[in-house]
Amino acid sequence: MRRQMKTTRGGHDVSDKRKSEPWVRTVRLPWTIESVPRVRQEVVADLGAGKLPDSVVEEAETVVAELVANAILHGRPLPDGTVRVRWRARPPRVEIEVTDGGSDKQPKPKPQADWAPSGRGLRIVRSLAYEWGVNDEDGHTMVWAALGGASRRRI
Repeated sequence: MRRQMKTTRGGHDVSDKRKSEPWVRTVRLPWTIESVPRVRQEVVADLGAGKLPDSVVEEAETVVAELVANAILHGRPLPDGTVRVRWRARPPRVEIEVTDGGSDKQPKPKPQADWAPSGRGLRIVRSLAYEWGVNDEDGHTMVWAALGGASRRRI
């Protein structure tokens, strides 16, 4: 069960407003695998305060964890030594973007190997996301996923 958080901005309750209006949040995290549990908690707390189905919040928690872990394990940090995570909520949809300093290889799901101890991250993202993709720009790699419906890239 999801906890409801009351968020205030300048002393004004914004939790009711957030339930129907879109919002964006961006965080920069240290380039360490310990950032994964932190971003999971932040995503659940933030999205749980809005009008998103529980299933979308739970999927977002898994997707952000997989994308951040993949960035840290397979990419490079941004010039400031971080990984950037942005989520855009437009109930009932949410888009998640994870940007790192790029890699020598384009992120893509590995072929299925049930016995492998790793390599399932992007397959998990692909199975949960309505759509997902990779953008390379200025040497940075951004992997994005849309949950709960089509992304802004189509509508």
